[in-house]
Amino acid sequence: MLKNGENRGKGYSVRHGMVEAKGAVVLFTDADLSAPIEEADKLLAAMGEYDVAIGSRAMDRSLIKVHESAFREFAGIVFNKIVQIVLRLPFVDTQCGFKAFRREPCRIIFEQQKIERFGFDPELLYLARHHGLKSVEIPVRWSHSPATKINMMRDSIQMFLDVFTIRWNALRGCYPKEK
Repeated sequence: MLKNGENRGKGYSVRHGMVEAKGAVVLFTDADLSAPIEEADKLLAAMGEYDVAIGSRAMDRSLIKVHESAFREFAGIVFNKIVQIVLRLPFVDTQCGFKAFRREPCRIIFEQQKIERFGFDPELLYLARHHGLKSVEIPVRWSHSPATKINMMRDSIQMFLDVFTIRWNALRGCYPKEK
């Protein structure tokens, strides 16, 4: 079991775990298992052809068993539109906490990840595209947990700012390509 010492955020914890992971394929999921672990088979099946497979609640909303509030779902749609425009990412759900990576080719994205809180997902996906990794979005079953730790106002503002931080980091050359 890895320990972080202090709470530096979900992004930090995911990066720490992924950098320390040993398997050929590494996967992270939300602690509340909003996406049932049995859905991992869908992501793992894509690993032969893709470097990154991300779970999606938005591709097939009929797979959602327990919905978030209408406001949270709307906020998620707006956030993903901003991500699509600012970072030029094609995904409709960057924030689903269920993602798999081929460890070795994806090592660089975790080494270069800078966002430590909830806005880290778009950075990982931006870095994957930036480094020419193949990514796929896959619909998964999902149930909202009322125990979620997101503070809608504070965390939404920070995630919005993080999207622009990612763009700014890219413009400043903070994400160099391997030679």
